[in-house]
Amino acid sequence: MSKEKFLQDIKKGYTFKGESIVLGAAMLDGETQTNALVKLPLRMLNRHGLIAGATGSGKTKTLQIIAEQLSANSVPVLLMDVKGDLSGIGAESITNPKIEERHTAIGLPFTPDNSPIEFLSLSDEPGARLRATVTEFGPVLFSKILTLNETQSSIVSVIFKYCDDENLPLLDLKDVKKTLNYVMDEGKEEFQELYGRMSSASIGAIMRKIIQLEQQGAEQFFGERSFDVDDLCRLDENGKGMVSIIRLTDIQDRPKLFSTFMLQILAEIYASFPEEGDIEQPKLAIFIDEAHLVFDKASDALMDQIESIIKLIRSKGVGIFFITQNPADVPDAVLGQLGLKIQHALRAFTAKDRKAIKLAAQNYPLTDYYDVEQLLTELGIGEALVTVLNEKGIPTPLAHTMLRAPQSRMDILSKGEISDILGKSKLTKKYNEEIDRESAYEILTKKIEEFQSEEHQETLKKQKQKASKSRTRSRKKEKSTFEKIVNNTTTRQIGRTVARELTRGLLGVLGINTTRSRRKKSSWF
Repeated sequence: MSKEKFLQDIKKGYTFKGESIVLGAAMLDGETQTNALVKLPLRMLNRHGLIAGATGSGKTKTLQIIAEQLSANSVPVLLMDVKGDLSGIGAESITNPKIEERHTAIGLPFTPDNSPIEFLSLSDEPGARLRATVTEFGPVLFSKILTLNETQSSIVSVIFKYCDDENLPLLDLKDVKKTLNYVMDEGKEEFQELYGRMSSASIGAIMRKIIQLEQQGAEQFFGERSFDVDDLCRLDENGKGMVSIIRLTDIQDRPKLFSTFMLQILAEIYASFPEEGDIEQPKLAIFIDEAHLVFDKASDALMDQIESIIKLIRSKGVGIFFITQNPADVPDAVLGQLGLKIQHALRAFTAKDRKAIKLAAQNYPLTDYYDVEQLLTELGIGEALVTVLNEKGIPTPLAHTMLRAPQSRMDILSKGEISDILGKSKLTKKYNEEIDRESAYEILTKKIEEFQSEEHQETLKKQKQKASKSRTRSRKKEKSTFEKIVNNTTTRQIGRTVARELTRGLLGVLGINTTRSRRKKSSWF
């Protein structure tokens, strides 16, 4: 195939009627074709995308390029910063000879620029805190996160219904645990009368699942104030899209928490954003770095939920982009929904690697210009294979692309720069205020205390009544014993004998004394 035909195909395939962003220039036989620009149509970026490649191949810089270009075109962006290397998008880059050489080859001038950024946090990292209440999850999603079976899920649904009926807000995990304890102990009779009996074994299983989630730090995520997803869709005073960076460097070993958060925020966006249909550019673009953390150890139910949201959220004007080392990290059902594919170099160190490369090559359109399987192992840093959907939904020709350099800093911000941004942040002040209003935990604790107090008073009353009865029985027993002794025949006989002998004794003494007295009187005369 001739070079002229190649350039013709590239220019035709990457020319769009609507607005687009420039990713770089096409390459043929290892040479950059100046002005053969590879572009991404804004109109089609809500069809989602994939950025894949081995460690050190340039995935993060590609993410940075697309995010800053979207921001410049008034598209808000949400970045999942797992490695902590995306904050530099908030500062201008400094040009150097290598950058100038690359842009000269592409045919594109280099202009340093930065994007307005906001730091968000799911854990102890600095930034506006992301929280959601258990009620906002709902019983179905909450059960799927806990990977409960059908019986356990039905119990969770009943618990949510009970809390709705009794005006018991479920804000955090301790509310759920307190409610489960209450309906199996103090409130058991009241609950069973209205909602039926529940297995204590199933309740115990649910409690263990909640504790398992707590051990990954989920108690920091559940609670108030709930994050309003509309705050992700802001523009700055210059009309640039706000780039919200969620700092996730300390949750790499907690995939359960990461999956929980991702599923919740996607579900919240889908539930709250209005239907947009086909719009000229996305309302929000979400980049999920280290995407395998979302899918690793995810249950089948959780995977089904993620797949459903990915398929449906496009109509809300939201584009989702997964960044990972190998396309195989993303399930086929999700991979099939991704219209944009950017593939950096893959390494063929083992037989398994070679098999993965062969499978990855099959994800791209057929081309007469490249041996894709071989080229995947020969791509240099800052090079990638690119294909995207055109405005008719047809994949563009596969282009070996020399990527432009990021206009923002290719390094992280200093602690001082981060502190300055946090100090000016309105979201940090809004969401870092601690709120602990009365919820199921406090309400049920009071009921338990009242119940225990009433039970204690009733116990004291019973003890007093028992003591009173005991004293009455004792007095009756004493009286009865005395009467028996007095009325007994033997007792009466003994009494008469004693009385008679006493009388005799007294009379005998009196008789003797009387006789002696008479004798004395007679002797005087």
